[in-house]
Amino acid sequence: MIIIAAAILLQMISAVQYYYTRSLLADELEKRAESEITMKAIVVKNTLNLAENSLNGHIWDLKRNLFHPDSSYSVMELVLRSHPNLTGCWVAYVPNYFPEKGRLFEPFVWWENGEIKRAEIGAEGRDYTQNRYYKAVCESDTPMWTDLYEDIVSGLKLVTYILPVHDGKGNLVAMFGLDMSTEHLGDTLNYRHIYPSSYNFILTEKGQLIAGPKHTREKKVAEMEHIINQINDSTVKKSLSNSGRTTVFPIKDADGDEGTVFYAFFKGKPHWQIAVVCYDKEVYGKLKKMRLGVGLLLLAGLLVLALIITRFAKNAKKLQKAKVEQERIGSELRIAKNIQREMLPRSFSLGRDDIDVFGSLTPAREVGGDLYDFFIRDEKLFFCIGDVSGKGVPSAIVMAVIHALFRMASAHENNPARVMQTINETSCERNDSNVFVTLFIGVLDLPTGHLRYCNAGHDKPVILKNGQWTIENCKANIPVGLFKDFKYVMEETMIEDHEMLFLYTDGLTEAKNLDRKQFGLDRVMAVLEGHQADRSNEVVERMKQEVVQFCRGAEPSDDLTLLAIRYEKVHHEKVLEDSIVLQNNVRQVKVLNAFVLQVTERLGIDTKTGKQIKLAVEEAVVNVIDYAYPPEVTGDIVVQATSDGQWLQFVIIDNGVAFDPTEKEKADTTLSVEDRPIGGMGILLVRELMDSINYERSDGKNVLTLKKRLIIKS
Repeated sequence: MIIIAAAILLQMISAVQYYYTRSLLADELEKRAESEITMKAIVVKNTLNLAENSLNGHIWDLKRNLFHPDSSYSVMELVLRSHPNLTGCWVAYVPNYFPEKGRLFEPFVWWENGEIKRAEIGAEGRDYTQNRYYKAVCESDTPMWTDLYEDIVSGLKLVTYILPVHDGKGNLVAMFGLDMSTEHLGDTLNYRHIYPSSYNFILTEKGQLIAGPKHTREKKVAEMEHIINQINDSTVKKSLSNSGRTTVFPIKDADGDEGTVFYAFFKGKPHWQIAVVCYDKEVYGKLKKMRLGVGLLLLAGLLVLALIITRFAKNAKKLQKAKVEQERIGSELRIAKNIQREMLPRSFSLGRDDIDVFGSLTPAREVGGDLYDFFIRDEKLFFCIGDVSGKGVPSAIVMAVIHALFRMASAHENNPARVMQTINETSCERNDSNVFVTLFIGVLDLPTGHLRYCNAGHDKPVILKNGQWTIENCKANIPVGLFKDFKYVMEETMIEDHEMLFLYTDGLTEAKNLDRKQFGLDRVMAVLEGHQADRSNEVVERMKQEVVQFCRGAEPSDDLTLLAIRYEKVHHEKVLEDSIVLQNNVRQVKVLNAFVLQVTERLGIDTKTGKQIKLAVEEAVVNVIDYAYPPEVTGDIVVQATSDGQWLQFVIIDNGVAFDPTEKEKADTTLSVEDRPIGGMGILLVRELMDSINYERSDGKNVLTLKKRLIIKS
């Protein structure tokens, strides 16, 4: 009894395992079949698109020669040579368009024995204006593909693409068409299968066979015809797949083999159907053999029971491992998302009254390939916005690299073009995947509003100037990561008081709603209009709300990144304003020190801070004396001192050679004197003693500005 009970139990377990595994295989079959249909549909659509592009690419050649009827032949020959699967090309002009050619004029070119032949085939006995496809295109005024037909001369199965042609006034003047053989489509569909005996075929919208496998057995031909009849028969019981993407029904051939047919319509035009046929003997063959083996092993008693339990446990373990792996991947994606979020600026409060910045990044997936960043160094706002090609984890990795390169390159470089050059050269190294990045880098001088920028194939920014939103006409250059030796160009403009810079990625203009319409640049400009006085966060949030409302729940196709920068000049009443003119001679340092001492005493600055200021200004001026002018050349150095009671500012101006001391990397004080490279200590000292340092090259002059926040002694 125990053995019988064990055998019954084992049989029940075997049956459960069989049907459970069969269900998994059925789900896997559906996924593989739908993947096969999708892949093959894309291949066929690409083939059709290439043919359409061959015609569309030469329609302008035809339009330019509408006054010369015989020139149509040369245009058609160009079309015929542009695609390997075209058999013929023709132009059917509207009646009496060329009176000298008669009422009907239809020039035609075709391949014959490796040569292109010409003929005029329009005639009263062959009135193409009565052709139903000619009439259909005339009525709809849109291109279309015909159903399959057999060429009476060559015997080839053909489909024809027809494109309406209009003259300069918009009048319909002709039908431009090409004939394409469908034999290669069958080969394309069946060059590889998900199972050895499965096969694919294509039908028209009405169920007419266009292309399929080359069956040699009469049984197989009859079987495929029977399947096509079942697809076209509305009384045959069919169902939707679990995903809803395909229609499914079972079949049984003349040999008794059962199988499943999956079919679906193409998206867009032509509205053809594509089907794949799979047989159970290959899908479930191994499963049936396993069941038979288990049945035989049941006769061995408890040993068989132990074996089956072990096999079941292994399968359960595999499923559990797959689930754990899936959870691990999901957890890693969440961590990656958090890491990417942490890489973006955490706070938009820069502690200043003269600049208002706000940005937003909304990835289309868990992680995205967009980036933006900004920071202030030496009284300059450095900012960037970029878009990595592709989506998902690979793009996010590249985004992190570009972000790090921007921070590294701009740490001691004020020229955005040179920053872009550094990023590009590094990105091109080992870029075998040809990933590229559109990137915009800007450097805004906060005291003056002087904006220098470099654009690498990114969308042009929108600038609020004189109360009007305008698109900045900047050079596009090429995206980062394509050509290592490309030289990027820096451009300049002025940002005045209360003006704003609005930047974005193409996820804004290319955001689509449920009707597949894009948000577009015109709508961006319309949203910005009327918000000239808004803060940067208000502009960004308003734009995001408009995108959400426009998309109406449509799945985002790309990351959405926005960055707004409003410039506000701070005006304080000056309590001190003085200046001195020095010669580039170290003997003038005493005069300089006396001037600085006088300024600090007038402002009531404590002695310790006054000495620090004097040392910093002296170091900066000596730096100018040493580097601004060639030896034996006398030049002026103007030192201007101003204060509003809160800040003391020294502006050092000279006419010497261009030299930006702020681009000098900070000296590494952790190294020994012997190992430390020459230079960098002077500017390090100035940075340590002053609260702000800024350099600008303006009107051929070096302008170095040092600022110190004041703590007035009582």
